[in-house]
Amino acid sequence: MDRQHSQVCHTLPLRLSLVFYKAIVNMLSSLQIQTFQDQGYLILPGLAGSDFCEQVLAYAQQAVQQQSQPIEYEADTRYPGAPASRDAEGGLTSRRLLQAYARDPLLAEWATGAALSQPLLQLLGDGALLSQAHHNCIMTKQPQYSTATGWHRDSRYWGFARAELVSAWLALRNETIQNGCLLVIPASHRWQVQPEQLDTAQFLRSDVEQNQALLAQAVPVPLQQGDVLLFHSNLFHAAGKNHTAQTKFSMVFTYRAADNPPQAGSRSASLPEITLV
Repeated sequence: MDRQHSQVCHTLPLRLSLVFYKAIVNMLSSLQIQTFQDQGYLILPGLAGSDFCEQVLAYAQQAVQQQSQPIEYEADTRYPGAPASRDAEGGLTSRRLLQAYARDPLLAEWATGAALSQPLLQLLGDGALLSQAHHNCIMTKQPQYSTATGWHRDSRYWGFARAELVSAWLALRNETIQNGCLLVIPASHRWQVQPEQLDTAQFLRSDVEQNQALLAQAVPVPLQQGDVLLFHSNLFHAAGKNHTAQTKFSMVFTYRAADNPPQAGSRSASLPEITLV
């Protein structure tokens, strides 16, 4: 803490001074904001402490073991290589613990707490809101029966005035290429893509020659426990399978600007939203 911040904090009650300092620490620099705008993603190293991550891990492991609903299973995705149904071998392999915000105060406090809200408000403006209809989950990529995710934009199935939301992905354990970390195509949130470049599920087609140069620009995004990846809802991203012996856990929430409401009657408008302060 520099001399000016130290003098300010000594004049404030301890609790208020800690909140003030935390807000200063979590503020994005102009370079970070520009990086997000240009590249469509930004890594915030060590935003969550290891103690918090271990608490969430313990919660998630118990929820998976007890099949604490609601859960999306690998069989539900219908992705290539996924179990054919929930009744098939591996069919009850969890992929996401859904509705994380409503599951436990520990998760809700992270989703709307100062560590995330400060950078998100800088990117989205005052009055930004958490969407409970999208992401809002703990990802549980397990070693066996986990599937790869093709190249897509999250906005392909979201209904908002503009495809300009921000997702915050917290690594609860280290994320590597080996255990299926996210892959992104930098600056792809700015691309204009033609319908013939996409399949019927709005994934980039690898068999289209026009896409080859685009896919060649992809980079992996390895993360350490506690790192947060912020990424634009129009950024093309993918993820590989988990080839390790340990489940990869990640927690992800999505946020919108106050002037970017969900479309009436859409899935995006199906659940109440939470305003960041």
